[in-house]
Amino acid sequence: MALSRRDLAIAYSYAGGLDEAQRYAREALEARGQLPAQVLAPAHKVLGDIAARRGESAVAINEYKAALAAASERYRPVVLLSMTNAQIAAGDAATARATLDSSGAAHNPMLAALFLRINGNLLLIEHKPQAALEAFCSIVSKVGQGDPSYQNLWAYEGMGRAWLALGDQTRARAAWLQAIRYSEAVRARFRSDEFKTGLFADTQNVFEEAIALVMQQGDYELAWSLSEKSRSRALLDVVRNRVAGGVDTRQLNGAAPSLKEVRGALQPNEAIVEFHLLTREMIVWVVRQDGLQGKTLPITRRDMTEAVSDFRNAIVRGRPQALTYGAKLDALLIKPLNLRPGERLIIVPNGALHYLPFQALVNESGFLIQRHPIAIEPSASIAVQLLHRQQRVAGDLVAFGNPRITPIYDLPGAEDEVLGIAPLFTKSKTFVEVQATRKAFIDNAPNSRILHVATHTQADTIDPLHSRMLFAPLSQPADGPDVLLARDIFNLKFGSVALVTLSACDTGLGSIDRGDEIMGFTRAFFYAGVSAMMVSMWPVADESTVILMRTFYGALASGQEAIDAVRSAQLAVLANHRFAHPFYWAPFDLIGGWRLTIAQ
Repeated sequence: MALSRRDLAIAYSYAGGLDEAQRYAREALEARGQLPAQVLAPAHKVLGDIAARRGESAVAINEYKAALAAASERYRPVVLLSMTNAQIAAGDAATARATLDSSGAAHNPMLAALFLRINGNLLLIEHKPQAALEAFCSIVSKVGQGDPSYQNLWAYEGMGRAWLALGDQTRARAAWLQAIRYSEAVRARFRSDEFKTGLFADTQNVFEEAIALVMQQGDYELAWSLSEKSRSRALLDVVRNRVAGGVDTRQLNGAAPSLKEVRGALQPNEAIVEFHLLTREMIVWVVRQDGLQGKTLPITRRDMTEAVSDFRNAIVRGRPQALTYGAKLDALLIKPLNLRPGERLIIVPNGALHYLPFQALVNESGFLIQRHPIAIEPSASIAVQLLHRQQRVAGDLVAFGNPRITPIYDLPGAEDEVLGIAPLFTKSKTFVEVQATRKAFIDNAPNSRILHVATHTQADTIDPLHSRMLFAPLSQPADGPDVLLARDIFNLKFGSVALVTLSACDTGLGSIDRGDEIMGFTRAFFYAGVSAMMVSMWPVADESTVILMRTFYGALASGQEAIDAVRSAQLAVLANHRFAHPFYWAPFDLIGGWRLTIAQ
Protein backbone atom coordinates (compact mmCIF):
# COMPACT_ATOMS: atom_id res chain seq x y z
CA MET A 1 0.00 0.00 0.00
CA ALA A 2 2.81 2.39 0.83
CA LEU A 3 4.67 1.62 -2.40
CA SER A 4 1.53 1.99 -4.52
CA ARG A 5 0.84 5.41 -3.02
CA ARG A 6 4.46 6.40 -3.59
CA ASP A 7 4.16 5.43 -7.25
CA LEU A 8 0.83 7.23 -7.64
CA ALA A 9 2.42 10.34 -6.15
CA ILE A 10 5.24 10.15 -8.69
CA ALA A 11 2.85 9.49 -11.60
CA TYR A 12 0.53 12.37 -10.72
CA SER A 13 3.52 14.64 -10.29
CA TYR A 14 4.67 13.85 -13.84
CA ALA A 15 1.12 14.36 -15.11
CA GLY A 16 0.96 17.82 -13.54
CA GLY A 17 -1.68 16.81 -10.99
CA LEU A 18 0.09 18.43 -8.06
CA ASP A 19 -2.82 18.25 -5.61
CA GLU A 20 -3.28 14.52 -6.23
CA ALA A 21 0.49 13.94 -6.09
CA GLN A 22 0.64 15.73 -2.77
CA ARG A 23 -2.24 13.67 -1.36
CA TYR A 24 -0.75 10.33 -2.37
CA ALA A 25 2.72 11.30 -1.12
CA ARG A 26 1.28 12.12 2.29
CA GLU A 27 -0.68 8.85 2.31
CA ALA A 28 2.54 7.01 1.48
CA LEU A 29 4.23 8.68 4.44
CA GLU A 30 1.37 7.65 6.72
CA ALA A 31 1.49 4.06 5.48
CA ARG A 32 5.31 3.95 5.80
CA GLY A 33 5.51 0.24 4.97
CA GLN A 34 8.31 -2.14 5.76
CA LEU A 35 10.86 -0.52 3.43
CA PRO A 36 11.11 3.11 4.66
CA ALA A 37 14.08 3.95 2.42
CA GLN A 38 11.96 3.05 -0.62
CA VAL A 39 8.91 4.97 0.59
CA LEU A 40 9.85 7.89 2.82
CA ALA A 41 12.66 9.37 0.72
CA PRO A 42 10.79 9.36 -2.62
CA ALA A 43 7.56 10.57 -0.99
CA HIS A 44 9.31 13.50 0.69
CA LYS A 45 11.12 14.26 -2.56
CA VAL A 46 7.80 14.39 -4.44
CA LEU A 47 6.50 16.84 -1.82
CA GLY A 48 9.67 18.88 -2.27
CA ASP A 49 9.30 18.86 -6.05
CA ILE A 50 5.68 20.02 -5.74
CA ALA A 51 6.66 22.88 -3.44
CA ALA A 52 9.51 23.86 -5.79
CA ARG A 53 7.13 23.96 -8.79
CA ARG A 54 4.80 26.17 -6.80
CA GLY A 55 7.64 28.58 -5.97
CA GLU A 56 7.72 27.59 -2.27
CA SER A 57 11.49 27.18 -1.93
CA ALA A 58 11.61 27.03 1.89
CA VAL A 59 8.99 24.27 2.00
CA ALA A 60 10.81 22.38 -0.74
CA ILE A 61 14.13 22.54 1.14
CA ASN A 62 12.55 21.15 4.32
CA GLU A 63 11.00 18.25 2.38
CA TYR A 64 14.33 17.48 0.72
CA LYS A 65 15.98 17.42 4.15
CA ALA A 66 13.40 14.87 5.27
CA ALA A 67 14.06 12.85 2.12
CA LEU A 68 17.80 12.84 2.86
CA ALA A 69 17.20 11.48 6.35
CA ALA A 70 15.70 8.30 4.86
CA ALA A 71 17.49 8.12 1.50
CA SER A 72 19.78 5.31 0.46
CA GLU A 73 23.33 6.16 -0.59
CA ARG A 74 22.34 5.66 -4.22
CA TYR A 75 19.36 8.03 -3.94
CA ARG A 76 21.09 10.78 -1.92
CA PRO A 77 22.78 12.49 -4.91
CA VAL A 78 19.41 12.85 -6.69
CA VAL A 79 17.86 14.50 -3.62
CA LEU A 80 20.89 16.76 -3.13
CA LEU A 81 20.66 18.00 -6.73
CA SER A 82 16.98 18.84 -6.22
CA MET A 83 17.83 20.61 -2.99
CA THR A 84 20.50 22.63 -4.80
CA ASN A 85 17.90 23.77 -7.32
CA ALA A 86 15.60 24.87 -4.50
CA GLN A 87 18.42 26.78 -2.81
CA ILE A 88 19.26 28.46 -6.12
CA ALA A 89 15.59 29.47 -6.47
CA ALA A 90 15.74 30.89 -2.93
CA GLY A 91 18.82 32.95 -3.88
CA ASP A 92 21.05 31.21 -1.33
CA ALA A 93 24.14 30.76 -3.49
CA ALA A 94 26.57 29.86 -0.69
CA THR A 95 24.42 27.03 0.71
CA ALA A 96 23.60 25.81 -2.80
CA ARG A 97 27.32 25.60 -3.59
CA ALA A 98 27.99 23.53 -0.47
CA THR A 99 25.09 21.21 -1.26
CA LEU A 100 26.14 20.72 -4.86
CA ASP A 101 29.74 20.00 -3.91
CA SER A 102 28.60 17.39 -1.39
CA SER A 103 26.37 15.57 -3.87
CA GLY A 104 29.15 13.66 -5.61
CA ALA A 105 27.08 13.87 -8.80
CA ALA A 106 30.00 15.19 -10.85
CA HIS A 107 31.54 11.72 -10.79
CA ASN A 108 28.32 9.83 -11.50
CA PRO A 109 27.97 9.18 -15.26
CA MET A 110 24.17 9.10 -14.96
CA LEU A 111 24.07 12.51 -13.27
CA ALA A 112 27.10 14.29 -14.74
CA ALA A 113 25.18 16.32 -17.36
CA LEU A 114 22.53 17.31 -14.82
CA PHE A 115 25.33 18.32 -12.42
CA LEU A 116 26.87 20.58 -15.08
CA ARG A 117 23.51 22.21 -15.83
CA ILE A 118 22.79 22.90 -12.16
CA ASN A 119 26.34 24.16 -11.73
CA GLY A 120 25.78 26.55 -14.63
CA ASN A 121 22.59 27.83 -13.01
CA LEU A 122 24.43 28.30 -9.74
CA LEU A 123 27.30 30.15 -11.40
CA LEU A 124 24.78 32.58 -12.88
CA ILE A 125 23.42 33.58 -9.46
CA GLU A 126 27.03 33.75 -8.24
CA HIS A 127 27.44 36.46 -10.92
CA LYS A 128 29.93 34.39 -12.92
CA PRO A 129 28.27 34.34 -16.36
CA GLN A 130 31.46 33.44 -18.28
CA ALA A 131 32.06 30.39 -16.08
CA ALA A 132 28.37 29.49 -16.40
CA LEU A 133 28.65 29.70 -20.19
CA GLU A 134 31.62 27.35 -20.12
CA ALA A 135 29.71 24.89 -17.93
CA PHE A 136 26.76 24.84 -20.32
CA CYS A 137 29.05 24.55 -23.35
CA SER A 138 30.80 21.57 -21.79
CA ILE A 139 27.50 19.67 -21.74
CA VAL A 140 27.29 19.85 -25.54
CA SER A 141 30.69 18.26 -26.03
CA LYS A 142 30.35 15.78 -23.14
CA VAL A 143 30.02 12.12 -24.06
CA GLY A 144 28.06 10.24 -21.43
CA GLN A 145 24.78 8.68 -20.49
CA GLY A 146 21.42 9.78 -21.82
CA ASP A 147 20.09 11.34 -25.01
CA PRO A 148 22.54 13.93 -26.45
CA SER A 149 19.69 15.98 -27.93
CA TYR A 150 18.00 16.17 -24.54
CA GLN A 151 21.21 17.31 -22.86
CA ASN A 152 21.91 19.78 -25.68
CA LEU A 153 18.39 21.23 -25.36
CA TRP A 154 19.04 22.33 -21.79
CA ALA A 155 22.65 23.21 -22.51
CA TYR A 156 21.60 25.74 -25.15
CA GLU A 157 18.82 27.03 -22.92
CA GLY A 158 21.45 27.73 -20.26
CA MET A 159 23.80 29.26 -22.82
CA GLY A 160 21.07 31.68 -23.78
CA ARG A 161 20.75 32.90 -20.21
CA ALA A 162 24.52 33.12 -19.86
CA TRP A 163 24.92 35.11 -23.08
CA LEU A 164 22.13 37.44 -21.95
CA ALA A 165 23.91 37.98 -18.63
CA LEU A 166 27.06 38.81 -20.64
CA GLY A 167 25.07 41.41 -22.58
CA ASP A 168 25.08 39.61 -25.94
CA GLN A 169 21.43 39.46 -27.06
CA THR A 170 22.28 38.17 -30.53
CA ARG A 171 24.01 35.04 -29.22
CA ALA A 172 21.35 34.57 -26.53
CA ARG A 173 18.67 34.59 -29.21
CA ALA A 174 20.61 32.11 -31.38
CA ALA A 175 21.12 29.77 -28.41
CA TRP A 176 17.44 29.72 -27.51
CA LEU A 177 16.38 29.11 -31.11
CA GLN A 178 18.83 26.20 -31.20
CA ALA A 179 17.32 24.86 -27.95
CA ILE A 180 13.87 24.95 -29.54
CA ARG A 181 15.15 22.93 -32.50
CA TYR A 182 16.58 20.34 -30.13
CA SER A 183 13.26 20.15 -28.28
CA GLU A 184 11.54 19.08 -31.50
CA ALA A 185 14.21 16.44 -32.13
CA VAL A 186 13.79 15.06 -28.62
CA ARG A 187 10.01 14.82 -28.89
CA ALA A 188 10.28 12.92 -32.16
CA ARG A 189 12.26 10.11 -30.53
CA PHE A 190 10.64 9.58 -27.14
CA ARG A 191 8.18 6.70 -27.15
CA SER A 192 6.30 7.72 -24.02
CA ASP A 193 3.46 10.03 -25.04
CA GLU A 194 3.02 11.29 -21.49
CA PHE A 195 6.73 12.05 -21.21
CA LYS A 196 6.71 13.94 -24.51
CA THR A 197 3.76 15.98 -23.30
CA GLY A 198 5.52 16.74 -20.03
CA LEU A 199 8.73 17.59 -21.85
CA PHE A 200 6.90 19.98 -24.15
CA ALA A 201 5.40 21.72 -21.11
CA ASP A 202 8.89 22.05 -19.63
CA THR A 203 10.31 23.49 -22.85
CA GLN A 204 7.74 26.28 -22.76
CA ASN A 205 10.31 28.10 -20.62
CA VAL A 206 12.65 28.13 -23.62
CA PHE A 207 9.92 29.51 -25.87
CA GLU A 208 9.07 32.16 -23.29
CA GLU A 209 12.68 33.29 -22.95
CA ALA A 210 13.02 33.55 -26.72
CA ILE A 211 9.67 35.33 -27.18
CA ALA A 212 10.47 37.92 -24.50
CA LEU A 213 13.87 38.71 -26.03
CA VAL A 214 12.62 38.83 -29.62
CA MET A 215 9.76 41.14 -28.60
CA GLN A 216 12.26 43.38 -26.83
CA GLN A 217 14.21 43.52 -30.09
CA GLY A 218 11.06 44.58 -31.95
CA ASP A 219 10.81 41.47 -34.15
CA TYR A 220 7.07 40.97 -33.65
CA GLU A 221 6.68 38.51 -36.52
CA LEU A 222 9.31 36.08 -35.22
CA ALA A 223 7.89 36.38 -31.69
CA TRP A 224 4.42 35.57 -33.02
CA SER A 225 5.80 32.63 -35.00
CA LEU A 226 7.51 31.24 -31.88
CA SER A 227 4.28 31.59 -29.92
CA GLU A 228 2.41 29.66 -32.61
CA LYS A 229 5.10 27.00 -32.66
CA SER A 230 4.77 26.60 -28.89
CA ARG A 231 1.07 25.68 -29.16
CA SER A 232 -0.97 22.74 -30.37
CA ARG A 233 1.64 20.01 -30.17
CA ALA A 234 0.80 18.09 -27.01
CA LEU A 235 -2.56 16.91 -28.37
CA LEU A 236 -1.03 14.52 -30.88
CA ASP A 237 1.35 13.18 -28.25
CA VAL A 238 -1.58 12.36 -25.99
CA VAL A 239 -3.62 10.77 -28.77
CA ARG A 240 -1.05 8.52 -30.43
CA ASN A 241 -1.19 4.95 -29.11
CA ARG A 242 -4.05 5.86 -26.75
CA VAL A 243 -6.96 5.33 -29.14
CA ALA A 244 -7.84 2.76 -31.78
CA GLY A 245 -5.91 2.53 -35.02
CA GLY A 246 -6.94 4.51 -38.05
CA VAL A 247 -6.98 7.92 -36.37
CA ASP A 248 -5.85 10.52 -38.87
CA THR A 249 -2.73 12.03 -37.32
CA ARG A 250 -2.81 14.79 -39.91
CA GLN A 251 -5.86 16.29 -38.25
CA LEU A 252 -5.02 19.46 -36.34
CA ASN A 253 -1.36 18.70 -36.90
CA GLY A 254 -0.04 21.77 -35.12
CA ALA A 255 2.01 22.85 -38.12
CA ALA A 256 2.55 26.57 -37.65
CA PRO A 257 1.51 28.52 -40.79
CA SER A 258 3.35 31.57 -41.99
CA LEU A 259 2.05 34.98 -41.04
CA LYS A 260 1.26 35.55 -44.71
CA GLU A 261 -0.99 32.46 -44.75
CA VAL A 262 -2.86 33.57 -41.64
CA ARG A 263 -3.34 37.11 -42.90
CA GLY A 264 -4.54 35.75 -46.23
CA ALA A 265 -7.25 33.71 -44.46
CA LEU A 266 -8.74 36.78 -42.77
CA GLN A 267 -11.41 39.11 -44.12
CA PRO A 268 -11.04 42.92 -43.87
CA ASN A 269 -13.38 43.10 -40.85
CA GLU A 270 -11.57 40.36 -38.85
CA ALA A 271 -8.66 40.47 -36.39
CA ILE A 272 -6.88 37.64 -34.60
CA VAL A 273 -6.00 38.73 -31.06
CA GLU A 274 -3.39 36.31 -29.73
CA PHE A 275 -2.09 36.31 -26.14
CA HIS A 276 0.97 34.72 -24.56
CA LEU A 277 1.47 34.81 -20.81
CA LEU A 278 5.06 35.09 -19.61
CA THR A 279 6.30 35.01 -16.04
CA ARG A 280 6.69 38.77 -15.68
CA GLU A 281 4.61 40.17 -18.55
CA MET A 282 2.03 39.41 -21.20
CA ILE A 283 2.51 39.58 -24.94
CA VAL A 284 -0.38 40.24 -27.33
CA TRP A 285 -0.43 40.36 -31.11
CA VAL A 286 -3.20 41.68 -33.34
CA VAL A 287 -3.12 40.06 -36.79
CA ARG A 288 -5.17 41.59 -39.59
CA GLN A 289 -5.32 41.21 -43.32
CA ASP A 290 -3.33 44.44 -43.60
CA GLY A 291 -0.64 43.80 -40.99
CA LEU A 292 0.60 42.76 -37.56
CA GLN A 293 1.08 44.72 -34.36
CA GLY A 294 2.60 43.48 -31.11
CA LYS A 295 2.42 44.82 -27.58
CA THR A 296 3.83 43.96 -24.17
CA LEU A 297 1.34 44.38 -21.33
CA PRO A 298 2.59 44.95 -17.76
CA ILE A 299 1.06 42.07 -15.83
CA THR A 300 2.63 38.90 -14.47
CA ARG A 301 1.30 35.41 -15.11
CA ARG A 302 0.43 34.99 -11.43
CA ASP A 303 -1.46 38.29 -11.23
CA MET A 304 -3.38 37.53 -14.42
CA THR A 305 -4.32 34.08 -13.13
CA GLU A 306 -5.67 35.63 -9.92
CA ALA A 307 -7.54 38.34 -11.83
CA VAL A 308 -9.23 35.78 -14.09
CA SER A 309 -10.15 33.65 -11.07
CA ASP A 310 -11.68 36.65 -9.24
CA PHE A 311 -13.68 37.67 -12.31
CA ARG A 312 -14.89 34.17 -13.06
CA ASN A 313 -15.86 33.45 -9.43
CA ALA A 314 -17.79 36.71 -9.22
CA ILE A 315 -19.74 35.76 -12.35
CA VAL A 316 -20.48 32.19 -11.29
CA ARG A 317 -21.72 33.41 -7.90
CA GLY A 318 -23.86 36.11 -9.50
CA ARG A 319 -22.14 38.97 -7.69
CA PRO A 320 -22.36 42.59 -8.86
CA GLN A 321 -18.57 42.95 -8.39
CA ALA A 322 -18.25 41.01 -11.65
CA LEU A 323 -18.71 44.28 -13.54
CA THR A 324 -15.88 45.92 -11.59
CA TYR A 325 -13.52 43.04 -12.32
CA GLY A 326 -14.63 43.01 -15.95
CA ALA A 327 -13.91 46.72 -16.32
CA LYS A 328 -10.38 46.33 -14.90
CA LEU A 329 -9.59 43.46 -17.24
CA ASP A 330 -11.04 45.31 -20.23
CA ALA A 331 -8.80 48.29 -19.48
CA LEU A 332 -5.78 46.00 -19.20
CA LEU A 333 -6.37 43.58 -22.09
CA ILE A 334 -8.54 45.36 -24.66
CA LYS A 335 -8.06 49.11 -24.39
CA PRO A 336 -4.34 49.11 -25.37
CA LEU A 337 -5.11 47.28 -28.63
CA ASN A 338 -6.96 50.16 -30.35
CA LEU A 339 -9.41 47.75 -31.98
CA ARG A 340 -11.46 48.94 -34.94
CA PRO A 341 -15.18 49.51 -34.28
CA GLY A 342 -17.29 46.41 -34.81
CA GLU A 343 -14.54 44.18 -36.19
CA ARG A 344 -14.76 40.47 -35.52
CA LEU A 345 -12.36 39.34 -32.80
CA ILE A 346 -10.82 35.89 -33.24
CA ILE A 347 -9.22 35.48 -29.80
CA VAL A 348 -6.39 33.00 -29.13
CA PRO A 349 -6.06 32.75 -25.33
CA ASN A 350 -3.16 31.32 -23.37
CA GLY A 351 -3.01 29.69 -19.95
CA ALA A 352 -5.54 31.08 -17.50
CA LEU A 353 -7.09 33.24 -20.22
CA HIS A 354 -8.85 30.10 -21.49
CA TYR A 355 -11.11 30.46 -18.44
CA LEU A 356 -11.80 34.14 -19.14
CA PRO A 357 -15.22 34.99 -20.65
CA PHE A 358 -13.97 37.75 -22.94
CA GLN A 359 -17.53 38.63 -23.98
CA ALA A 360 -18.23 39.84 -20.43
CA LEU A 361 -15.39 42.39 -20.32
CA VAL A 362 -16.94 45.83 -20.05
CA ASN A 363 -16.18 49.54 -20.48
CA GLU A 364 -18.20 52.73 -20.72
CA SER A 365 -19.48 51.65 -24.16
CA GLY A 366 -20.83 48.33 -22.89
CA PHE A 367 -19.79 44.70 -22.79
CA LEU A 368 -17.24 43.49 -25.30
CA ILE A 369 -19.89 41.34 -27.00
CA GLN A 370 -21.91 44.51 -27.58
CA ARG A 371 -18.90 46.09 -29.28
CA HIS A 372 -17.58 43.09 -31.23
CA PRO A 373 -18.55 39.61 -32.44
CA ILE A 374 -16.22 37.10 -30.72
CA ALA A 375 -14.89 33.61 -31.39
CA ILE A 376 -12.18 31.65 -29.57
CA GLU A 377 -9.40 29.61 -31.21
CA PRO A 378 -6.76 27.26 -29.76
CA SER A 379 -4.14 28.78 -32.07
CA ALA A 380 -3.95 30.66 -35.36
CA SER A 381 -2.76 27.50 -37.09
CA ILE A 382 -5.79 25.51 -35.92
CA ALA A 383 -8.07 28.43 -36.82
CA VAL A 384 -6.81 28.34 -40.41
CA GLN A 385 -7.15 24.54 -40.59
CA LEU A 386 -10.73 24.69 -39.29
CA LEU A 387 -11.63 27.36 -41.84
CA HIS A 388 -10.67 24.89 -44.57
CA ARG A 389 -13.34 22.46 -43.36
CA GLN A 390 -16.97 22.71 -44.43
CA GLN A 391 -18.42 26.13 -43.70
CA ARG A 392 -21.87 25.87 -45.31
CA VAL A 393 -24.01 22.88 -44.36
CA ALA A 394 -27.55 21.56 -44.59
CA GLY A 395 -29.94 22.16 -41.69
CA ASP A 396 -29.73 18.60 -40.42
CA LEU A 397 -29.93 18.37 -36.61
CA VAL A 398 -29.34 15.45 -34.26
CA ALA A 399 -29.96 16.37 -30.60
CA PHE A 400 -29.71 14.57 -27.25
CA GLY A 401 -31.16 15.84 -23.98
CA ASN A 402 -32.05 14.85 -20.43
CA PRO A 403 -31.01 11.18 -20.53
CA ARG A 404 -32.99 9.04 -18.07
CA ILE A 405 -30.48 7.90 -15.46
CA THR A 406 -31.60 8.48 -11.87
CA PRO A 407 -33.54 11.44 -10.39
CA ILE A 408 -30.39 13.29 -9.32
CA TYR A 409 -29.33 13.43 -12.98
CA ASP A 410 -32.64 14.85 -14.30
CA LEU A 411 -32.31 17.84 -16.66
CA PRO A 412 -35.88 18.89 -17.58
CA GLY A 413 -34.63 22.21 -18.94
CA ALA A 414 -32.32 20.36 -21.31
CA GLU A 415 -35.26 18.37 -22.67
CA ASP A 416 -37.25 21.58 -23.27
CA GLU A 417 -34.18 23.03 -24.95
CA VAL A 418 -33.82 20.12 -27.37
CA LEU A 419 -37.52 19.97 -28.24
CA GLY A 420 -37.57 23.76 -28.67
CA ILE A 421 -34.78 23.95 -31.24
CA ALA A 422 -35.81 20.94 -33.35
CA PRO A 423 -38.54 22.80 -35.33
CA LEU A 424 -35.94 25.35 -36.49
CA PHE A 425 -34.33 22.77 -38.77
CA THR A 426 -35.54 21.25 -42.03
CA LYS A 427 -34.53 17.81 -40.78
CA SER A 428 -34.12 16.78 -37.16
CA LYS A 429 -33.83 13.71 -34.90
CA THR A 430 -34.17 14.13 -31.15
CA PHE A 431 -33.29 11.67 -28.41
CA VAL A 432 -34.55 12.45 -24.90
CA GLU A 433 -34.96 10.53 -21.64
CA VAL A 434 -34.71 6.74 -22.24
CA GLN A 435 -33.86 7.28 -25.93
CA ALA A 436 -30.74 9.35 -25.11
CA THR A 437 -28.40 6.38 -24.90
CA ARG A 438 -24.72 5.98 -25.65
CA LYS A 439 -25.60 3.57 -28.48
CA ALA A 440 -28.00 6.09 -30.02
CA PHE A 441 -25.23 8.69 -29.91
CA ILE A 442 -22.66 6.42 -31.58
CA ASP A 443 -25.18 5.34 -34.25
CA ASN A 444 -26.57 8.78 -35.09
CA ALA A 445 -24.28 11.63 -34.04
CA PRO A 446 -21.55 11.09 -36.68
CA ASN A 447 -24.16 11.32 -39.46
CA SER A 448 -25.52 14.72 -38.47
CA ARG A 449 -24.53 18.15 -39.74
CA ILE A 450 -25.48 19.94 -36.51
CA LEU A 451 -25.07 18.01 -33.25
CA HIS A 452 -26.60 19.29 -30.00
CA VAL A 453 -25.86 17.50 -26.72
CA ALA A 454 -27.59 18.60 -23.51
CA THR A 455 -26.40 16.04 -20.96
CA HIS A 456 -24.18 15.93 -17.91
CA THR A 457 -20.44 15.95 -18.55
CA GLN A 458 -17.50 15.46 -16.19
CA ALA A 459 -14.07 16.86 -17.06
CA ASP A 460 -11.02 14.80 -16.08
CA THR A 461 -8.30 17.37 -15.49
CA ILE A 462 -5.57 14.75 -15.02
CA ASP A 463 -6.24 12.53 -18.03
CA PRO A 464 -8.45 14.55 -20.41
CA LEU A 465 -9.08 11.51 -22.61
CA HIS A 466 -11.16 10.16 -19.71
CA SER A 467 -13.49 13.16 -19.55
CA ARG A 468 -17.01 11.70 -19.56
CA MET A 469 -20.36 12.37 -21.19
CA LEU A 470 -23.27 10.69 -19.36
CA PHE A 471 -26.07 8.91 -21.23
CA ALA A 472 -29.05 6.75 -20.33
CA PRO A 473 -28.27 3.02 -20.10
CA LEU A 474 -30.05 0.64 -22.43
CA SER A 475 -31.75 -1.19 -19.55
CA GLN A 476 -34.20 0.69 -17.37
CA PRO A 477 -34.71 1.47 -14.54
CA ALA A 478 -31.16 2.74 -14.43
CA ASP A 479 -28.81 2.47 -11.49
CA GLY A 480 -26.24 4.80 -13.03
CA PRO A 481 -25.14 6.41 -16.30
CA ASP A 482 -23.72 4.84 -19.43
CA VAL A 483 -20.48 6.69 -20.09
CA LEU A 484 -18.91 7.99 -23.31
CA LEU A 485 -15.26 9.00 -22.88
CA ALA A 486 -13.46 11.74 -24.80
CA ARG A 487 -11.12 9.05 -26.13
CA ASP A 488 -14.18 7.38 -27.71
CA ILE A 489 -14.79 10.52 -29.76
CA PHE A 490 -11.39 10.12 -31.43
CA ASN A 491 -12.45 6.70 -32.66
CA LEU A 492 -15.61 8.02 -34.32
CA LYS A 493 -15.75 9.73 -37.71
CA PHE A 494 -17.24 13.23 -37.40
CA GLY A 495 -16.05 14.54 -40.75
CA SER A 496 -19.61 15.36 -41.85
CA VAL A 497 -20.45 17.19 -38.60
CA ALA A 498 -19.96 20.95 -38.93
CA LEU A 499 -21.14 22.20 -35.53
CA VAL A 500 -21.29 20.54 -32.11
CA THR A 501 -22.97 22.29 -29.19
CA LEU A 502 -22.28 20.86 -25.75
CA SER A 503 -25.05 22.50 -23.76
CA ALA A 504 -24.16 21.28 -20.30
CA CYS A 505 -22.10 22.40 -17.33
CA ASP A 506 -18.39 23.15 -17.81
CA THR A 507 -18.08 21.38 -21.17
CA GLY A 508 -15.29 23.71 -22.25
CA LEU A 509 -13.12 22.91 -19.25
CA GLY A 510 -10.38 20.35 -19.04
CA SER A 511 -6.68 20.04 -18.44
CA ILE A 512 -4.70 23.20 -19.15
CA ASP A 513 -1.36 22.06 -20.56
CA ARG A 514 1.27 24.64 -21.34
CA GLY A 515 1.60 24.57 -25.09
CA ASP A 516 -1.73 22.95 -25.84
CA GLU A 517 -4.05 24.63 -23.36
CA ILE A 518 -7.43 23.11 -22.55
CA MET A 519 -7.66 19.47 -23.59
CA GLY A 520 -10.91 17.57 -23.25
CA PHE A 521 -14.05 17.14 -25.34
CA THR A 522 -13.30 20.28 -27.34
CA ARG A 523 -10.04 18.94 -28.75
CA ALA A 524 -11.54 15.46 -29.21
CA PHE A 525 -14.36 16.67 -31.47
CA PHE A 526 -12.08 18.96 -33.48
CA TYR A 527 -9.61 16.16 -33.96
CA ALA A 528 -12.41 13.84 -35.13
CA GLY A 529 -13.40 16.27 -37.90
CA VAL A 530 -15.82 18.86 -36.45
CA SER A 531 -15.51 22.45 -37.76
CA ALA A 532 -16.97 24.51 -34.89
CA MET A 533 -18.16 24.06 -31.32
CA MET A 534 -20.24 25.81 -28.70
CA VAL A 535 -19.11 24.94 -25.16
CA SER A 536 -19.92 26.21 -21.69
CA MET A 537 -17.45 27.59 -19.16
CA TRP A 538 -19.57 27.26 -16.00
CA PRO A 539 -22.86 25.67 -14.82
CA VAL A 540 -25.66 26.96 -17.02
CA ALA A 541 -29.15 28.12 -16.02
CA ASP A 542 -32.04 26.29 -17.68
CA GLU A 543 -34.39 29.15 -18.58
CA SER A 544 -31.80 31.54 -19.96
CA THR A 545 -30.05 28.75 -21.86
CA VAL A 546 -33.29 27.83 -23.62
CA ILE A 547 -33.59 31.45 -24.84
CA LEU A 548 -29.94 31.55 -25.86
CA MET A 549 -30.05 28.31 -27.84
CA ARG A 550 -33.30 29.07 -29.63
CA THR A 551 -31.98 32.49 -30.63
CA PHE A 552 -28.62 31.06 -31.71
CA TYR A 553 -30.08 28.36 -33.94
CA GLY A 554 -32.79 30.70 -35.22
CA ALA A 555 -30.10 33.18 -36.28
CA LEU A 556 -28.12 30.40 -37.95
CA ALA A 557 -31.23 29.18 -39.75
CA SER A 558 -31.88 32.72 -41.01
CA GLY A 559 -28.47 32.85 -42.67
CA GLN A 560 -26.20 34.44 -40.07
CA GLU A 561 -22.65 33.17 -39.73
CA ALA A 562 -21.88 31.37 -36.46
CA ILE A 563 -19.90 34.24 -34.90
CA ASP A 564 -22.80 36.65 -35.49
CA ALA A 565 -25.41 34.11 -34.39
CA VAL A 566 -23.66 33.63 -31.05
CA ARG A 567 -23.56 37.37 -30.57
CA SER A 568 -27.27 37.68 -31.40
CA ALA A 569 -28.07 34.95 -28.86
CA GLN A 570 -26.03 36.49 -26.06
CA LEU A 571 -27.47 39.94 -26.71
CA ALA A 572 -31.01 38.51 -26.68
CA VAL A 573 -30.49 37.06 -23.20
CA LEU A 574 -28.70 40.20 -22.01
CA ALA A 575 -31.69 42.30 -23.13
CA ASN A 576 -33.95 40.41 -20.70
CA HIS A 577 -33.62 42.30 -17.40
CA ARG A 578 -33.99 39.04 -15.43
CA PHE A 579 -30.86 37.68 -17.11
CA ALA A 580 -28.74 40.81 -17.42
CA HIS A 581 -25.96 39.44 -15.22
CA PRO A 582 -23.15 37.74 -17.25
CA PHE A 583 -23.81 34.48 -15.41
CA TYR A 584 -26.87 33.95 -17.62
CA TRP A 585 -25.76 35.12 -21.05
CA ALA A 586 -21.94 34.71 -21.10
CA PRO A 587 -21.21 31.02 -20.31
CA PHE A 588 -20.91 29.84 -23.91
CA ASP A 589 -17.89 30.25 -26.19
CA LEU A 590 -17.87 29.67 -29.92
CA ILE A 591 -14.66 27.82 -30.79
CA GLY A 592 -13.47 27.05 -34.29
CA GLY A 593 -15.10 27.83 -37.64
CA TRP A 594 -16.65 31.20 -36.96
CA ARG A 595 -17.94 31.65 -40.55
CA LEU A 596 -20.08 28.51 -40.52
CA THR A 597 -23.58 28.95 -42.02
CA ILE A 598 -26.64 26.79 -42.66
CA ALA A 599 -27.75 26.57 -46.30
CA GLN A 600 -31.12 28.17 -46.94
